[in-house]
Amino acid sequence: MRFAASLTDISLFVAVYEERSITTAAEREHATQSGVSQHIRKLEQGLGVVLFLRDSGGMQPTPAGETYYRACVELLRQYEAAARDVQQYKGRLEGEVSIGLMATITRSALAPALTKFTEEHPNVRVRVIEAPSRLLAQQVHAGEMDFAVVPTLLEHAGVRRSFFLRTPEVLVSRPGTGVVHLKAAELGAIEQLKLILPSPRNIRRQTFERYFQQAGVRPTRELELDVIFTALDMVEKTDWRTILPAIMMVEEIQNRQLTINTLAKPGLWLDFSCIEPLRRSLSPAASAFLEFLKIESDRLNVIALKRLQPGAK
Repeated sequence: MRFAASLTDISLFVAVYEERSITTAAEREHATQSGVSQHIRKLEQGLGVVLFLRDSGGMQPTPAGETYYRACVELLRQYEAAARDVQQYKGRLEGEVSIGLMATITRSALAPALTKFTEEHPNVRVRVIEAPSRLLAQQVHAGEMDFAVVPTLLEHAGVRRSFFLRTPEVLVSRPGTGVVHLKAAELGAIEQLKLILPSPRNIRRQTFERYFQQAGVRPTRELELDVIFTALDMVEKTDWRTILPAIMMVEEIQNRQLTINTLAKPGLWLDFSCIEPLRRSLSPAASAFLEFLKIESDRLNVIALKRLQPGAK
């Protein structure tokens, strides 16, 4: 008789694979440890292969387990997509959208995207969480968010990623500190370079360290600060400078309230990706909001890029 795994079997298998632990998988799926173990044994007996090796380090997938996992997450995704697709026949979009963003996006594109989306889809409740990228990735992986926008450099298992945005990193200074607004600046040529930088826990800090080494930049003083708005407040009132993605500085690029400069010799860019749970598809409401957010982000980024070009006014 041909073996047929149930959706529960598959869901629990995916949880064990991603968590590498029966206990953690049971907690995640709100099941008992014994129940999860039984489902895994049922799968292995029905398929006639060993899916996991049990050792002190947890549940380690075999080559057969690796192959089965790839097929299972795609199956779960298609199953959920099919269920969501029929929702369009219910009429207007409704439900809840939970997304995660960094301050980079919340400061610029979020407000206009939210305004337009809520006007067009009043029956959708939007929940936005602002947090560090690593925490956002963990919550997306756990299924607590529909999607999040994080730096592409951030690696995390159990999520599906797609390109979102590419924007330059820019030097942000108080006016009158020796650099010309919108002119490319060489960090190594700035005397008494005092930089506010993110802590080593921030993925962008690793990029900065490599950039400084490559460009021969040695700041006179460094201050670690992961609170962007406090960093901007210090820059506005003191001779400290910081480096931030251009997309979040569009207003300052245009109104000259702060001095904004691209980095020269070489330039520095930041790529963003949209991540979503590997085993789930985006709901129609989440897909719609992502589109609104992408449109606004692209619009603002184009404005920044045009103004930052040499000779732009």
